[in-house]
Amino acid sequence: MPPTVAIVGASKDRSKYGNKSIRAHLKVGYRVFPVHPKEREIEGLPVYADLASIPEPVERVSMYVPPKIGITLLEQIAALKPKELFLNPGAESPELVARARELGLEPIEACSILAIGEDPSELDDSAGA
Repeated sequence: MPPTVAIVGASKDRSKYGNKSIRAHLKVGYRVFPVHPKEREIEGLPVYADLASIPEPVERVSMYVPPKIGITLLEQIAALKPKELFLNPGAESPELVARARELGLEPIEACSILAIGEDPSELDDSAGA
């Protein structure tokens, strides 16, 4: 089975990292679960309104939301028991990191796109693909 990832803060806007991450993870073979409360489909994938709606285990959660939103999602993330929680640049705060650790998560403060060996700048969509 391919590895699984939930992209929290998924975006239809191909210039945003919440979209680049979807495409990068798909490219390297992940099964991707975009999470956004209002969208229905992104990059041809069904979108989940919240983490609890994802129908199978998730190994990685990658956050692309501001810390004030992310901190409210930590209990849902902890319930998923992911192996990895990436707090991408801009998604982290000292309070969020401390709370994640209290819940038994070990947040990784780094770009999840770089962590899988992809370069976000190569995902710029100037051609409108």
